[in-house]
Amino acid sequence: MLPRLGFGAPAGGLATSAVGLVGLWLGLQAMFGLLRPVQLDWLLPLSGVRIELDPLGGFFLALTGAVAVPVGCYLIGYARREQLGGVTLAVLPVFVAAMELVPAAGSVPTFLVAWELMAITSLILVLSEYTRAQVRSAGLSYAVMTQLGFVAILVGLIVLAASGGSDRLTQLTGASGGVRAAVFVLTFVGFGSKAGLVPLHAWLPRAHPEAPSPVSALMSAAMVNLGIYGIVRFDLRLLGPGPRWWGLALMAVGGISALYGVLQASVATDIKRLLAYSTTENMGLVTLALGAATLFADSGDYGPATIAAAAAVVHLMAHAAFKSLGFLAAGSVLAATHLRDLDLLGGLVRRMPSTTVCFGVAALGACGLPLGAGFVGEWLLVQSLVHAPPAHDPMVALTTPLAVGVVALATGLSVAAMAKAFGIGFLARPRSSQAAAAAEAPISMRAGMAAAAGACLILAVAPGVLAPVVRTTVATLPFGKAVGFTDFGTVVRLPGLPGSIAPGVIVAGVVGAALLASGLARLRSRRRPAPVVRPLWACGADDLTERMQYTATSFAEPLQRVFADVLRPDTDIEVTPTAESRYMVDRIAYRTAITDAIEQRLYTPVVAAVGAVAGLMRRAHTGSVHLYLAYGALGVLIVLVAAK
Repeated sequence: MLPRLGFGAPAGGLATSAVGLVGLWLGLQAMFGLLRPVQLDWLLPLSGVRIELDPLGGFFLALTGAVAVPVGCYLIGYARREQLGGVTLAVLPVFVAAMELVPAAGSVPTFLVAWELMAITSLILVLSEYTRAQVRSAGLSYAVMTQLGFVAILVGLIVLAASGGSDRLTQLTGASGGVRAAVFVLTFVGFGSKAGLVPLHAWLPRAHPEAPSPVSALMSAAMVNLGIYGIVRFDLRLLGPGPRWWGLALMAVGGISALYGVLQASVATDIKRLLAYSTTENMGLVTLALGAATLFADSGDYGPATIAAAAAVVHLMAHAAFKSLGFLAAGSVLAATHLRDLDLLGGLVRRMPSTTVCFGVAALGACGLPLGAGFVGEWLLVQSLVHAPPAHDPMVALTTPLAVGVVALATGLSVAAMAKAFGIGFLARPRSSQAAAAAEAPISMRAGMAAAAGACLILAVAPGVLAPVVRTTVATLPFGKAVGFTDFGTVVRLPGLPGSIAPGVIVAGVVGAALLASGLARLRSRRRPAPVVRPLWACGADDLTERMQYTATSFAEPLQRVFADVLRPDTDIEVTPTAESRYMVDRIAYRTAITDAIEQRLYTPVVAAVGAVAGLMRRAHTGSVHLYLAYGALGVLIVLVAAK
């Protein structure tokens, strides 16, 4: 077991928030001020450490710091309630600092060191409760995936640095066509795995549920953003503008990730696993927006390209807000009930009202509907696809309707997934004794959730507050320089195109209509005579019980039937007869299990093949020194022949 330090909770939480505040301040300074590069030759052999922030890196740095601030506040109460170990509390601020160092890196060696430090510290945090077999399995999966992604990034950046003749990021712009294509594929694979894009997402639904909830919030709301940062920094800025097949690849992977992630979320019964798959969905939408911007810019349609770039930036901020809030609220539920299974929750609205409201705000943001934090970003993405002129480009004419369908279907399924999570998990009647005995989270946990909820409300009601951030970040992208996204205030107007939206007006209209309807209902009830209450006939049954309401499994069963070919559910009905006669039924049990089809069909054969090869290689290790020397001589001979 990890050492338990009762006095470490305030220190760990305050340190995490402090590191986050520093990152937020430095990021904003880089976006709107001027920060000089810092070169520390003594800190890293041969190349040293170079810190160089531009507006693009400043945006991701500020976004990471903004997520860490409420998580640190939340951590104080969570660590006391869950008795987190001292190692976990000490590593959390280091993890945040490593994430903040990634967008601040000004050279390839500095970037790689920061990336690996982020991976190692996050792995330590995932393994906080390593005594459980599920945690060890999740940690192993995460370690393998993150290291394979790092190898792809390492090879790609080495090739890029060798082609450019420098390790400075600002000087890596002279790669040739073949090198550019190879580096794009390698880095897209590496950074896509960190962003949780399909099919390299397998670690995400494993690691997030098993990690402590503050760690899950940081990984899902901050760390995955850095995968997007890598794609934007290296593939779109340093290597770009790329050919149109780059944009098509981004759109295809993004669209598949969005649909597959939200489909798995809609049938998941583990609340943290559901949120993890939602992360895959939202990172897919961001990648789809970046791919659309690349494709439109290649076609010369810079207006839609700029709108798509703005959609990616806005949705990144929205996702960081509502996903951190969702994991923090789920952590409060887990700390109060020790349950993650939605089928065993329910009735929390009366026992945990603050947590229920916060999770409702997060769920509304994840739905992409009006009044939610994710609405403006998804609306901008749809508008960029709708307004892309297809007349002179058949590829645009073919891809944009498909992309609109992807966004629409993903939004509909996300509504179903979040309605299930909120309705089944927090409303109705408790389905277990743990849910019935739940108690509200401590004040520090509620304060952290309230801060994240406030960010969600700002993005939903008044996104114009963040207009300078959006304009500055979009201007750094190669397809955002031709058309300035200037009309992003109280009314969001599309640059050079018809169309606008006012989120604040929509919220005011909905709230006003609700208040008017409530007032009219009360006025009408006062004029009517008092009703005579008579007992209802309930078919001989007593009061309603938890067995008479939907579970998460039954709620998702229609979707499971519709998408059975994709989900590949394993269902079984077990009928147990009575002891007296096999024709009389004593009990009927229905079992269903849905695993990740991609993981089962792609990763399981690969793991089996690797295991078989390892078994064959083991036979070559006989313990004979002479045989090992022969292996070495044969290897040197092969190298010499290849060198000639």
